[in-house]
Amino acid sequence: MSPGAKSSADTLRQYEQLKADIERHQYQYYVLSEPLLPDIEFDRLFQQLLDFEQQYPDLITADSPSQRVGVKPHDGFAEVVHLQRMLSLDNAFSDEQVYDFERRVHDRLNTVAPIRYSAEPKLDGAAISIVYEKGQLLRAATRGDGQTGEDVTHNVKTIASVPLRLLGDGHPDVMEVRGEIFMPSAGFEALNARARKAGEKVFANPRNAAAGSLRQLDPSITAQRPLDIFIYGVGVVEGGALPGFHSEVLQQLQVWGLKVCPEIDVVMGADGCLNYYRSIGARREALPYEIDGVVYKIDDCDLQRKLGQVSRAPRWALAHKFPAQEQLTTVKDIAFQVGRTGAVTPVARLAPVSVAGVVVSNATLHNIDELLRKDVRVGDTVIVRRAGDVIPEVVRVVIERRSGNPAEVTLPEQCPVCGSDVVRPEGEAVARCSGGLVCPAQRKESLKHFVSRKALDVEGMGSKLIDQLVDSGRVSHFSDLFALSGAELAQMDRMGEKSADNLMAAIESAKHTTLPKFLYALGIREVGEATALSLANYFCDIEPIILASTDELQEVPDVGPVVAEHIRSFMNQAHNREVINDLLQQYNVHWPKFDKPRADAELPFSDKTIVVTGTLSAMSRAEAKEAIQQLGGKASGSVSAKTDYLLAGANAGSKLAKAESLGVPVLSEEDLLDILNKHRI
Repeated sequence: MSPGAKSSADTLRQYEQLKADIERHQYQYYVLSEPLLPDIEFDRLFQQLLDFEQQYPDLITADSPSQRVGVKPHDGFAEVVHLQRMLSLDNAFSDEQVYDFERRVHDRLNTVAPIRYSAEPKLDGAAISIVYEKGQLLRAATRGDGQTGEDVTHNVKTIASVPLRLLGDGHPDVMEVRGEIFMPSAGFEALNARARKAGEKVFANPRNAAAGSLRQLDPSITAQRPLDIFIYGVGVVEGGALPGFHSEVLQQLQVWGLKVCPEIDVVMGADGCLNYYRSIGARREALPYEIDGVVYKIDDCDLQRKLGQVSRAPRWALAHKFPAQEQLTTVKDIAFQVGRTGAVTPVARLAPVSVAGVVVSNATLHNIDELLRKDVRVGDTVIVRRAGDVIPEVVRVVIERRSGNPAEVTLPEQCPVCGSDVVRPEGEAVARCSGGLVCPAQRKESLKHFVSRKALDVEGMGSKLIDQLVDSGRVSHFSDLFALSGAELAQMDRMGEKSADNLMAAIESAKHTTLPKFLYALGIREVGEATALSLANYFCDIEPIILASTDELQEVPDVGPVVAEHIRSFMNQAHNREVINDLLQQYNVHWPKFDKPRADAELPFSDKTIVVTGTLSAMSRAEAKEAIQQLGGKASGSVSAKTDYLLAGANAGSKLAKAESLGVPVLSEEDLLDILNKHRI
């Protein structure tokens, strides 16, 4: 039916139901901070409403979600009427939609001149309006329905990055600034870690954590949450003037002490916007906060005023979304897989769905307690989330879509791979197969860890090849890998003579390793790269570690009683000692000799905390962190006053800016390489 068609009683009912569904989801999202749908699903629902209203314009009413921005504020907060309405943004999901946006701008302005845009990341947090009067913070309010928000002034004042009084002078008598309150990724992980330890509910994502923290009735709770803010624009300005370009306005706000995103840039035309989108997308996972797209704003404020706005969005700005990191799908099955340490982990087998540009068909459920807490069952509709290279996880079940009464999932009593008993040590969340290396799954995963890049780094020895070698009975232990022949490898699926020769060369090369890498490769529980390095620096060779008591092991920095017991238990197993001996004696796995004076000597980064950021050319960031550890330092993820050095590669971004503001010394990649050449372990 064409636009402008006359509605019927049936279409009216459909329209009212669609409005009611959207209003319910908006209430869950904005008021309760407990969304029932991922953003992309809500965007689709809202688009259905817009399409419906275009087809039946006679149905449009003043209370339609298309005519407003959000919902009524929470009853626990005083209402605040915004000095100027807070609008939403129209969305783009493709390059063509960005070009369409620019074509509309050219048409409305009746010009073909290039358009200058201010481009910035679209943060995933909570929108805020802050009013300053005579330079002093007067009031802060949430967006609410765009016209009326919630007074959260006392909570916002607890955020250290929000100035209570503006710096400098020349401020307008009244100035309303708008921004996004968010929770940095590191703070979010720490907050959830504390909640898990205390047996409390964890937040699904940083956006929910920020919104929930901002809307605490007790400001002292908000003060304990790691909230931050970026200001992205202004609303009402009285008794003063601001620059004529949006990017210059932000620069002025920064001079006055307001925090602005360091990733903001000025670009020309739609092509410049798209180049920015791709650049930010490539660095997305390195940013210390979550974003779900970028925002383009026409930089010339006069042109903004000429273009104006529609009922819910400005005509001069556009949000260009990244592929969804959350999606809806259904659980086809729940299986239990066994890892190299015997951990029995529940995994949801999903109806395949594209999440953040990758097709996902499996998602972790972490452990049996987490599975039961989320109450995931076969047949459920779930929200699945993927962020960067992190394994996809089930965020939550959409209970309202559950049909019937599917059975609750229980922990298996026997290992699904080898049939050994599944045990769950007291006080531990993880259940484990008791089969050890008798269990093929543990054998396979141990071997995959042994040849991984951070361990012995056998290039070309992939997961599928190890599966074949174990299933055929050719490989049972680490040492068996070094007994393989090129002829044997050439007979494996998808392996020719050249591939086999390359793999044999990689196996031979892996014999030349380092003591820390060798210790890490053994796969001892809770002995990661840092602990392996500490053990190597303290004992200098493998034999003293094999013979060390738990008390002696605990003398090593970073080794406590639990880790010491794991090491002692591993070394007590005769077959483990036999494998180590075979590797060293029969197959000549070796490393440069550690000598005690060298291990105890003052290393250049001894007791120093170093943050790595940006793109490195001669090594990966993981390799740089390993080098820092070998030089006695500690690699950290965030810059603070306690940071001793920042190692900055290309496109260093916000961490470099923060380091410079704190006076933290900055090292280049060349500096690190020079130090490595002088102090090679």
